[in-house]
Amino acid sequence: MNRRQFLAGSAAAAAARGGLKAADEGFRFVHFTDTHIQRELKADEGVAKAFTQIARLQPDFCLAGGDLVFDVLESRKPRAKELFALYGEAVKRLECPVHSAPGNHDYFGVFKKSGVSPKDPEYGKKMFEDRIGPRYKSFDHKGWHFITLDTVFIEGRKYKGYVDDEQLSWLKADLEKNGPGKPVIVLCHIPLVTAALQVVPGWQALGNAIVVENAAVVVELFDGYPVKLVLQGHTHINERVRWKNTDYITTGAVSGNWWKGPRMGFPEGYAVIEAAGDQVSWRFESYGWTPVAKL
Repeated sequence: MNRRQFLAGSAAAAAARGGLKAADEGFRFVHFTDTHIQRELKADEGVAKAFTQIARLQPDFCLAGGDLVFDVLESRKPRAKELFALYGEAVKRLECPVHSAPGNHDYFGVFKKSGVSPKDPEYGKKMFEDRIGPRYKSFDHKGWHFITLDTVFIEGRKYKGYVDDEQLSWLKADLEKNGPGKPVIVLCHIPLVTAALQVVPGWQALGNAIVVENAAVVVELFDGYPVKLVLQGHTHINERVRWKNTDYITTGAVSGNWWKGPRMGFPEGYAVIEAAGDQVSWRFESYGWTPVAKL
């Protein structure tokens, strides 16, 4: 019996005992982030290897945590289009739905180095929205409520971690609509909660380039709602921080240290999450990538 059959059987048995609603079927999904796909350093081959391994798990869907491509922040349009097309081909290997949150490297032409004008119709967030999907949204799956957020804010020709007022209003209304019923999982790129600023030398000085500037406002909105997990990316490390009743999990990166080996000892990989009833568990899995170049 495989893990999916076990979860489904356990959920059915619990439902028969009255412990779960019949609709609360166990399921599996995968959270991957920071693929940073490009042809350089054979990153496209690395993503293909990771996605092929993920597909063997037969997840119900995947959550993609941003920085899907590397790098449209400072690229001209032909390069940016090539990178999104490369990612679009790679994601077909997953053979399941993919729900995505944007990362800073997914926003087109923001850095002056790109030579792109802010007047370009695809500047900034528009290219991501056209090729990947909405910056933020919510959906339900087998008794759970999922929310994707855009935690990357464009300020001039730079970015920072921030959740804009439009999203805050939407998030408040979305949580109120869901109410105390369905357990909630949130996806974002730049972390809301992380211990990295305390333990990684030099990162405190980076401030809102590493963590969401108004995270306290966002986290306060979670109070009173069954937010079980917040899945994060951006830092390429693997950590779990528990605040109140919510686990803030930064999964690590498919690309590791930008395709040059492990990041601070954390290997290339992704998270496998199992949900049943109102409980959830997770594990990190690597996929055995050997870089062509190391730092």
